[in-house]
Amino acid sequence: MRHQNSVTVIGLGPMGRAMAAAYLDQGYDVALWNRTPSRADELVRRGAVLAASPGEAVAANEVVLLSLTDYQAVYDVLGGVDPALLAGRVLVNLSSDTPDRARAAADWVRERGAVQLTGGVLTPPSGIGRPGSSTFYSGPRDAFEAHRATLEVLTETDHRGEDPGLAALYYQLNMVMFWTSLSGYWQALALADAYGITATDLRPHALGALDLQQFVEFYGPRVDAGDHSGDVDRLAMGLASAEHVVHTVTDAGVDAALPAAVADLFRRGVAAGYGDASSSSLVEVLKGRESHAR
Repeated sequence: MRHQNSVTVIGLGPMGRAMAAAYLDQGYDVALWNRTPSRADELVRRGAVLAASPGEAVAANEVVLLSLTDYQAVYDVLGGVDPALLAGRVLVNLSSDTPDRARAAADWVRERGAVQLTGGVLTPPSGIGRPGSSTFYSGPRDAFEAHRATLEVLTETDHRGEDPGLAALYYQLNMVMFWTSLSGYWQALALADAYGITATDLRPHALGALDLQQFVEFYGPRVDAGDHSGDVDRLAMGLASAEHVVHTVTDAGVDAALPAAVADLFRRGVAAGYGDASSSSLVEVLKGRESHAR
């Protein structure tokens, strides 16, 4: 088993291939395994070694990166591996899943004598190996520190704590914001196209609309303080605006399911007694709380 400047990557989707390539760029010895072996062809031409089985891939190196669809895929791949081969390994599980499943997987790994570092990568494959990209990690701090240099070949690192579920939680918090915002962009492009406006035409306005920094900085402290006073905006006015969006999209003959869901959330907030409060009161609605002002 090799220790220094060597790593195994299991799972060669776009992210796994980008990670393996980044290690090769830095002179690492890289072992690979993938259910479809042909995905390793270019990496093998560059010097990586394709293992014949997951067990052989695990045995090759102390640090094993898992870049799979979810944690069930991890069990499917590693479930048949001799536990003796897993013992002593550090499994860097970069597969996306829930915090509870990350904790369960860490227990499963521990029972086999290995250590899991949970990871949540906050960049597409194109950002791997580039400055400014980051990954959440959680799990044993000593294992993280021992292999920090290896992990930082990929991205900057942010260790959130010993609880193996924390990296998955922070990752999913980011995904809540990312997918909702990006879906809004797709909705805007569909509506724009109905009126002959291209994505290029919309670009400067989209960049402005999707930059939420000032809102995060303003509302964040207020939400932490439980301050949803309607001195800046009112949820009832937000509902009117959300309904105008639904009508505009519908009139254009475009699917309005997404803006209708947003309007419904605002409507529920008003019904819960937050009509005169800030739109930040939707945080309370989403937690299932009614306004005391009712």
